Amino acid sequence: MVTLNRIYTRTGDGGETRLATGAPVAKCDLRVTAYGEVDETNACVGLARLHTADSALDPLLARIQNELFDLGADLATPAKADEAEGAALRILDSQVERLEREIDAINETLPPLTSFILPGGTPAAAALHLARTVARRAERAAVALIQSGETVSPPALRYLNRLSDLLFVVARAANDGGRAEVFWKSGATR
Repeated sequence: MVTLNRIYTRTGDGGETRLATGAPVAKCDLRVTAYGEVDETNACVGLARLHTADSALDPLLARIQNELFDLGADLATPAKADEAEGAALRILDSQVERLEREIDAINETLPPLTSFILPGGTPAAAALHLARTVARRAERAAVALIQSGETVSPPALRYLNRLSDLLFVVARAANDGGRAEVFWKSGATR
């Protein structure tokens, strides 16, 4: 259990923070950006849950929020080549596989897409589309971290990729099973 008795520490006043390992880094460090954007995704999912509280989607989103904290911990702890299994909190392949099963199960209940859809419809769907786009940004930040030469656990990156897909189908489901979707009208305003 985490105990937070004091909310401010003043340690970040100079523009630095610490990773989960205790290593000091700049607050604009790519790793901090990646887990910060995961945190933002989590806040967006929390906002969406204001509109799904009485829905079958809410327990799924509650689990996602907890997993996003795990993902943030994963990203805040640089992986070591010789890291023993279980030495750090990491996203697992089984979590990615569960997202895939959930995407497939929800997608089977939806009508086939015949057009791109606009982010909107019901309040829940609009909030879930926002969460989806922020999750994509978090994924891009994780890729930038990898491309800078830093390590990111492969399941963490796959989780982010599948998460945005899951949020897409959940948004469609929140739009009255796809019946309240707003379709893109290509070139309609020319």
